[in-house]
Amino acid sequence: MLGKTLGAGAVALLMTGAAWAQGQSIIVQSTTSTANSGLYDHILPIFENETGIQVNVVAVGTGQAIRNARNCDGDVLLVHAKPAEEKFVADGFGTTRTDLMYNDFVIVGPADDPADVGGMEDAGDALARIAETGALFASRGDDSGTHKAEMTLWSGAGVDPTAASGDWYRETGSGMGATLNAGIGMGAYVMTDRATWISFGNRQDYAIAVEGDADLFNQYGVIPVHPDTCPSVNADAAQSFVDWLLSEEGQAAIAAHEVAGQQLFFPNAPAK
Repeated sequence: MLGKTLGAGAVALLMTGAAWAQGQSIIVQSTTSTANSGLYDHILPIFENETGIQVNVVAVGTGQAIRNARNCDGDVLLVHAKPAEEKFVADGFGTTRTDLMYNDFVIVGPADDPADVGGMEDAGDALARIAETGALFASRGDDSGTHKAEMTLWSGAGVDPTAASGDWYRETGSGMGATLNAGIGMGAYVMTDRATWISFGNRQDYAIAVEGDADLFNQYGVIPVHPDTCPSVNADAAQSFVDWLLSEEGQAAIAAHEVAGQQLFFPNAPAK
């Protein structure tokens, strides 16, 4: 009867010691890119139907998601800033960090391309050219994973854009969708994760200007919050969710999420 009621993935979890958790719930501290792209709308019903565990997602920038998890306001952390994730674990707030999936960042811009960066693959050179020309650039400026990656690229290009804050460099302090809307409204270049761009509906005359640089790689990781540090954590349910995400079924569900025929995230959990 159990095998008929649950999917094969859930049965496997039960056989490895995870308990049926009807009525339980967890909080996942995550990013705006995973939520705004519709990933959770696609994968969570599958997991919830199989396990009975309700997953509540708090979608904020990576920096804020990590701060929330450090405050024990969550059971699982799913973000995209590996050094910060590793520090989270090293500081005792997470049990272990595992690669989950990846995509990449792109720089989008208006059709008139005032900095003439269209078609460039070297993101650092493109940012340096934007700075040299004084073309507008809209940054999230919110300590998110995207913002952290952007600042690393500026540093590699030998540019401190914050010196031009309020001039050609505009910090929105907002999520990815809001920053895209603001940037497009002012005719500025914007760095965004590709999943959000594919899902974004207000492109107007904008297109991808810069893509393909290895430095634009965007890795996501998943971490259960440590119950020894945060006793309020629903550790068993959190581990069940993480195990499912990393399982063949969870990875297949991630890979199957598409918008306009394009795959948004590429699973790369370690083989078991």
